[in-house]
Amino acid sequence: MSDHPVLLITGGSRGIGASVARKAAQQGWRVLVNYLSNEAAAEDVVSAITSAGGEASAVRGDTSNEAGIAAIFDAVDSRYGRLDGLVNNAGVVDYTARVDEFSRERLDRMFAINVIGKIRCASEAVRRMSTRHGGKGGAIVNVSSIAAIHGSAGQYVDYAASKAAIDTFTLGLAREVAQEGIRVNAVRPGITDTDIHASGGLPDRAHELASAIPMGRPGTPDEIADCILYLLSERASYVTGSILNASGGR
Repeated sequence: MSDHPVLLITGGSRGIGASVARKAAQQGWRVLVNYLSNEAAAEDVVSAITSAGGEASAVRGDTSNEAGIAAIFDAVDSRYGRLDGLVNNAGVVDYTARVDEFSRERLDRMFAINVIGKIRCASEAVRRMSTRHGGKGGAIVNVSSIAAIHGSAGQYVDYAASKAAIDTFTLGLAREVAQEGIRVNAVRPGITDTDIHASGGLPDRAHELASAIPMGRPGTPDEIADCILYLLSERASYVTGSILNASGGR
């Protein structure tokens, strides 16, 4: 069995997660690509990695519930027997609405995936990586959003609030496990050209808002992935509890 480090990427079948998977494999990580429903997309990512000589596999699992999280981490244990990194990437947006139009169902879904699911995945990762639990350490990178700062008024304040919760969680967990060999950081992407906008009913949002970005363009998934991979790497060995804005100056 290879001794290369193992990286779990939640929501790894598309967008930023898929870019992280491909780039991480190029850097020697063995990659577990989590997906919710699009098996074909996840297998395409795995195929691209293995065709280039890397090692990867896909696992289905819904991070919004305990059964899905259990399936993901059972795959980590059975396929690799170790975990060295977690990219806590799975997340959702919803259709544009004002706060006074939000339903309870919308909020439950948003926070189950964007907050509770991320916290629970981090919990399971800590159990496997922490020296307190017999692990060898590792790194966690939470994917936040620059919306946590701006608030996304008139579009999706609930999404922004969920990402702000992840910022606070990142700081707290980083300090909690700093002496257990685990570094915890976050990246706040700005407007990035991925299909998450389509899932919120605004497929052209990234380019329509380009004029609001100081750099004049949306980011690419590869650009965000490079930031995440830096925080996973030994080049960031003295970095924990940090939140890196990758937002084109916004």
